[in-house]
Amino acid sequence: MPAYPAPPTFRTPAAFREHLRAIGADFDLDDAIRPATDSPLARPFSLRSGRTIGNRWCVLPMEGWDCLPNGSPSENTRRRWLRFATGGAKLLFGCEACAVMESGRSNTRQMMLTEETAPALAALLADCRRAHAEKFGTDADLLVGLQLTHSGRYSHPHDDARLEPVTAYSNPLLDKKFRCTEANVIGDAEIPGVVSAFGRAAALAQKCGFDFVDVKCAHGYLCHEFLAARDRPGPYGGAFENRTRFFRECVEAVRSAAPGLGVAVRFSLFDMIPFERGEGGVGRPMEIPGVAGPGNYPYAFGGDGTGLGPDPDLAEPLAFLRLCRDLGIELVCTTIGSPYYIPHAQRPAYYPVSDGYLAPEDPMLGVARQIRAVARVKAAMPDMAFVSAGLTALQEWLPQVAQRFVREGKTDFAGYGRMVLSYPELPEDALRGGPLQKCKICRTFGDCTTAPRHGIVSGCYPLDPHYRASPDVPRVRACKFKAQ
Repeated sequence: MPAYPAPPTFRTPAAFREHLRAIGADFDLDDAIRPATDSPLARPFSLRSGRTIGNRWCVLPMEGWDCLPNGSPSENTRRRWLRFATGGAKLLFGCEACAVMESGRSNTRQMMLTEETAPALAALLADCRRAHAEKFGTDADLLVGLQLTHSGRYSHPHDDARLEPVTAYSNPLLDKKFRCTEANVIGDAEIPGVVSAFGRAAALAQKCGFDFVDVKCAHGYLCHEFLAARDRPGPYGGAFENRTRFFRECVEAVRSAAPGLGVAVRFSLFDMIPFERGEGGVGRPMEIPGVAGPGNYPYAFGGDGTGLGPDPDLAEPLAFLRLCRDLGIELVCTTIGSPYYIPHAQRPAYYPVSDGYLAPEDPMLGVARQIRAVARVKAAMPDMAFVSAGLTALQEWLPQVAQRFVREGKTDFAGYGRMVLSYPELPEDALRGGPLQKCKICRTFGDCTTAPRHGIVSGCYPLDPHYRASPDVPRVRACKFKAQ
């Protein structure tokens, strides 16, 4: 069982820096958390639209698996969003992964935006803005979006235990892993209905008062999977122009249905071959049928699929970003791969989730991989605004790495996801110059993912008193124990 030294074991920045150098993690950190008067994370950012975002902290979009059956926000949803709004970040990128239609829900409790659910969502958004203004004096520099998505291959619209996948093409490794067949591939005639659903959801989001929508093109969900549909025949597969057609049509539908609404994108910069649990529970690449070893995974969008090289091929991802720019998209929330088949790379962690595997590398190498990729696209596309991700594994060193990353111009915003569940006020504490509240720092135990994988509400069961008192705690522990 691999064991890697976790961030708290390094008592000084110098000791942590030495560990990074020893393992080949090529990023650095500041020696101290800087107060707002001296922190690059406190600097405002002005979009081409004229809107100003008050600082460089960004709450990443997530799912709580805690909405009502019709997709309306529940009390748990409301609590999470209010914590997002009052933590100090000035960019809330999507707040929630919101399904655009029933067939695209990743679980039976996923948020879904319809005429029925829109009033409750509008009220929650208004409460978030009000709470932010009451705490920080204004919400004029707070930018709030809603992530629109179709879960595609990972759809569970009617029963969390029964997968009802909608795929873009047949992938032998993912089909095997998630029990999909050619019958699950969406037909060309069905695609316009999905595209229209993005437009309808955007119009409702605009009516609710959101500043922008995020057309999710990441993590192996439907929009992202189309980008790798090289083997798909017809107008939505093969050449790059065809593989990006679904995304272009979704953006066009959003623009048409909601004129003036901002459009952003969460985008997986590159992909890797799917991993599975191997000897001793450690992750290993899946074997490609007919190929000895991991080989050259042909279904990755960006990279060669192995993820082994330090500089994956970003030619097509950069072409996609140029397309985004041509479509008037300025704000890009970066990520890589998918939590469903390469969790150790997509969200580096020291503990595996129940359906995952032990990390095959020091999690800091996973952090470095994402930092390096974002820096590369930012250097190539300096006129676009990028949000970084994958930083939670840094734990107490997150603010100091983020400061360095933003100061050097390698990203525009420091995104934080899992960390916000246990420690929503991290940005506020960091901008005061610290100290951080050590008892709230996410240690990547994975309960927030293990729980929903088993149909239980997502939350930080180890550190958040609200979830620690939940009657679901024994179920979450049982799921973790069973997986070990």
